[in-house]
Amino acid sequence: MLVVIKGAGDIASGIALRLFHAHFTVMMTEIAVPTAVRRTVSFSEAVIQGRAVVEDVHALLVQDEPAMQDALAAGYIPVFVDPAGRVVKRFVPEVVVDGIMAKRNLGTHIDDAKVVIGVGPGFTAGIDCHAVIETMRGHRLGRVITQGSALPNTGIPGDIGGYTLERLLRAPIGGIFEPQRNIGDRIQKGELAAMVSGHPIYAKVEGIVRGILPHGIPVTSGMKVGDVDPRCEESHCFTVSDKALSVAGGVLEAILCFTQGRVN
Repeated sequence: MLVVIKGAGDIASGIALRLFHAHFTVMMTEIAVPTAVRRTVSFSEAVIQGRAVVEDVHALLVQDEPAMQDALAAGYIPVFVDPAGRVVKRFVPEVVVDGIMAKRNLGTHIDDAKVVIGVGPGFTAGIDCHAVIETMRGHRLGRVITQGSALPNTGIPGDIGGYTLERLLRAPIGGIFEPQRNIGDRIQKGELAAMVSGHPIYAKVEGIVRGILPHGIPVTSGMKVGDVDPRCEESHCFTVSDKALSVAGGVLEAILCFTQGRVN
């Protein structure tokens, strides 16, 4: 069964990982300049590096159908630079998963495939998709919604190690991003984490740099550019998060329910 996942950030990549392990045929799309900060667990890195590895699964940047077929035959997940999602009409997948995490629908339609799944807020089950997967940390995380929408975005990230907003690094101005730390580095509160066109960004908590944008990417004021994990567990930087796996489980449940006729 062919599944096209729109977006290749850390949540979409967790979905891809779980579906790949469940023996689905997976393809992904991404924008030309990815903005995922958790680059070590995002297949979007294939756009920058040509290939990417998330845990034990490999992805390859492809540009056409022959390259896609070669990638699939070699056991890779093909990644297309395709912001408009044209591969959906081109390859007619059985399932489309919108994992862009834009907090709004950027063009996914309920008739794009036999099963269309929206991840997070911005989608309404029964209108622009068949099911929505809850992405808000807490009791409802990963639940399959077949009527209505996910909880609205609060703008406050989930609590990790007792911190929410404090653990994020945000651009103070628009400009060119210049990281001063690497993913996996330990950092103290108040230490320099990055620069944006000469303007410093300091860590607000002690922890480990779990995610940070690459050098030279253009950013806008207030944009999330990094993530400090106060739990200081290095392995968390290089493995898919509990949140991504929970959401992925919801996607897998929705696919099986709709393809096996078990939806009420």
